[in-house]
Amino acid sequence: MFKRIALAATLATLSTAAFAAPVTYKIDPNHTSVVASWSHFGFSNPIANFGDVDGSITYDPTNVGTSKVEVTLPLSGLDSHVAKFDEHLRSADFFDAEKHPNITFKSTKVEAVGDKKLRVFGDLTIKGITKPVVLDTTINKIGEQPMAKRAAAGFDATTTIKRSDFGVDKYAPNVSDNVTLRITTEAVVPAAK
Repeated sequence: MFKRIALAATLATLSTAAFAAPVTYKIDPNHTSVVASWSHFGFSNPIANFGDVDGSITYDPTNVGTSKVEVTLPLSGLDSHVAKFDEHLRSADFFDAEKHPNITFKSTKVEAVGDKKLRVFGDLTIKGITKPVVLDTTINKIGEQPMAKRAAAGFDATTTIKRSDFGVDKYAPNVSDNVTLRITTEAVVPAAK
């Protein structure tokens, strides 16, 4: 009887440990948008979408502090819906994409701040300049993605940066220095090979 109880306790501990292990998800670029918005002389609030997002999210709901995020945004995927403006944004006046083809984000700390709320601290690199940013993040859903039939996680996040901090300061402050970033992402556990 004692052996059975000990065995049951051991199995319960192992299954709990397995359940609590961090899960790494691959960001799905087809269901991820990183949208920047700013004020244009106070008249309008244009947007640009950074498509072709690549990266991973490791999330552990039982130990949020072990979670991490790594993302690459190729400037080749930048889309303001105006082709000439996209070319200008990629030029040396702004992102200088020929020399700096990617924007990257790498988390340094993740903390829980309420029900389905996280704060993701990390290093954002634009034009070779790295600055700390904080993403205010909402957990949309953790579960099985019904089409992929694999574990998935969805998040929304926002932050505001000063573009001049990254050397992207053309026309500031008339074209606002503050840029709001809104992110929605779906990430799925990679298929077994």
